[in-house]
Amino acid sequence: MGAYYDEVEIEDMVWDEEKRVYHYPCPCGDRFEISKKQLKNYEDIATCPSCSLIIRVVYDPLDFEDEPSDDEDEGASASEEEDDSEEETGDEEFEDALEHLTIADEQPNAIAAAA
Repeated sequence: MGAYYDEVEIEDMVWDEEKRVYHYPCPCGDRFEISKKQLKNYEDIATCPSCSLIIRVVYDPLDFEDEPSDDEDEGASASEEEDDSEEETGDEEFEDALEHLTIADEQPNAIAAAA
């Protein structure tokens, strides 16, 4: 795309829980909008639904990498407790593996490979 009306940092935009979009005021009186799903998909163009102006949203895509999509957000609160318990058991397994880790001072044997 060619010309942007402006470049706006995501921190300067406001999250609208009802519409589930970030928004920023447009000079036409409406507002530019972009969803978390778009940001997760590396889209950085927020559009105004009332006019042809667009802005480029400046953000770190890694901040939205683990974000659930808009459809998954509704059921996320119910499954968060399950996710927490799964993470704890994973951590315990990791700690146990470290307790049993041994490092040998032996040099590895060289293996001849035919070319």
